[in-house]
Amino acid sequence: MLHSRPELVGTFGMVTSTHWQASAAGMAMLEKGGNAFDAAVAAGCVLNVVEPDQNGPGGDVPIILWSEKNQKVEVICGQGVAPSAIRSEALRDMGLDVMPGIGHLPVVVPGTFGAWMRVLHDYGSLTVRDVLEPAVSIARDGFLLTPTVANVLSRGRDFMVEHWPTSAQAYGIENGAPEAGTLYRLPQMADTYERVIHEAEAAGSDREEQVEAARRAWYEGFVAEAVDTFMREPVMDTSGEAHAGFLTGDDMTNWRAAVEEPVTLDYGDYTVCKAGPWSQAPVLLQQLALLKGFDVGAMGPNSADFVHTVQECAKLAMADREAFYGDPAFVDVPLDVLLSDAYNEDRRKLISGQARMDLPPGSIEGYGGEIRLRALGSTNVANAQMTVDGESDAPAWQSMTQFQAESHGDTCHFDIIDRWGNMISATPSGGWLSGSPAVPGLGFPVSVRGQMFWLDDDHPNGLQPGKRPRTTLTPTLALHQDNPYLVFGTPGGDQQDQWALHAFLRHVHHGMNLQEALDAPSFYTDHLPSSFYPREWDAGSLAIEEHFPKATLEELDRRGHKLQIYPQWTHYNSMTMASKVGPMLKAAASPRRQCYAVGR
Repeated sequence: MLHSRPELVGTFGMVTSTHWQASAAGMAMLEKGGNAFDAAVAAGCVLNVVEPDQNGPGGDVPIILWSEKNQKVEVICGQGVAPSAIRSEALRDMGLDVMPGIGHLPVVVPGTFGAWMRVLHDYGSLTVRDVLEPAVSIARDGFLLTPTVANVLSRGRDFMVEHWPTSAQAYGIENGAPEAGTLYRLPQMADTYERVIHEAEAAGSDREEQVEAARRAWYEGFVAEAVDTFMREPVMDTSGEAHAGFLTGDDMTNWRAAVEEPVTLDYGDYTVCKAGPWSQAPVLLQQLALLKGFDVGAMGPNSADFVHTVQECAKLAMADREAFYGDPAFVDVPLDVLLSDAYNEDRRKLISGQARMDLPPGSIEGYGGEIRLRALGSTNVANAQMTVDGESDAPAWQSMTQFQAESHGDTCHFDIIDRWGNMISATPSGGWLSGSPAVPGLGFPVSVRGQMFWLDDDHPNGLQPGKRPRTTLTPTLALHQDNPYLVFGTPGGDQQDQWALHAFLRHVHHGMNLQEALDAPSFYTDHLPSSFYPREWDAGSLAIEEHFPKATLEELDRRGHKLQIYPQWTHYNSMTMASKVGPMLKAAASPRRQCYAVGR
């Protein structure tokens, strides 16, 4: 098996993330004497800068952690809620049957910064200045513009110049898009972070008071005021019309990042811990519950049996996600049943030797909603826009739907363990530069995570004021024989709990070390309603990397999977993992994207 790099081993600290500068910033905090939680905030804020197509300061983040001080696993919810004034009926009256993917209408309270400050206040040891200075420096002095970001800026430039001029200004593309490989700066974002630092330090010398002052500046001060004002201005969205938003400064003032208990499942000697069903996180647990009925260890890690079995379990778990999941503050999600042995024994009977082409959820009396299946390519939206084909200078016309479906932002991830045994895993996302226009003066947009709501009042994930959308973001922490052992995760929308599962299974069943598990050939299915606009699905799909054995690919084709074969390591799978056994710390990063692990 080809290896991209060695598994890192040390005793001082490990930081692994989807961008080398975030990993470096996190490691700098550890070297400074900070703990894993200080490192997490620094790394997260750098990710908000260097991957603006994937996340931003106005986005969302779920966090799962093990605190040596508290001796328990905890989840921090950095997922903002729907505005208090929004109603499904109001959007249906606009002629909409699905929430737009971009613009002001799908905007929710931005939760990322509040979550970072909750981590820093409750678990950290360094100051606001300490953890924000790397992000300020990189935004001010510049960072390498990757081809991915350059492509999004190039393809979206004409639209932004015409419809979102604040974004054209914030991202410096008014007179043309920058080229990949150049030094790229975000001065407005740097100014915003610097102002937060100054307002924090104006609160006095007490560290915790400074952190609270930074949070207030964001949710009650100048950031909230700028967002409130901008939401009143109509902007273009995927409906082909301009609409004002529903989010207000009061919505931001009234929101706090919450600390929650994890949802857990015992799997052999492991206890896997996830966020609740306001995310897709329990899907990984249900896949494990289904897989308990198979001898996964006896299957080759690159065999057709392994891929087929895991894939078919994923389809059933995702069907239940669509039918039952929603914000548990608003709906009763029957997780005790969905994760039970009896329920999954019954569901397991639906798995055969052939790829299924339907999406049947389980039946639990009194629970669940209808699954809406929108065929791939079925959404028609007005407002065509012109973009530039990456291989020539010839104009290529796309509908707004196509552009949004192909260029909506994705996600970032990091995993960190310090020498004291603290662990943290987080999946920052939202606030994408292609999601909504940059707020004037702030230099970044606000999360459009509301696109994941259904405009169906009776569905568990139906839009309601103050409700969290059922997001895709899903970091993981696993205990081994009751000891905190492993943190891991990946970007990838609906694929996150598919890729994370594959790596976990190959590690615990097939003896692969962390790096081997991430280098192994990847696969996933879109046989599920996409959580992103335009919410379509691709029945029977199986995207798979070509470095599987030819016999595996041929057998999967024979079993009826609709194969989409990709070159080696070109999937978007950007897994990172870090583990601890006694004093020994390990870390790994996917060879895909610009993932990077550091440690000593």
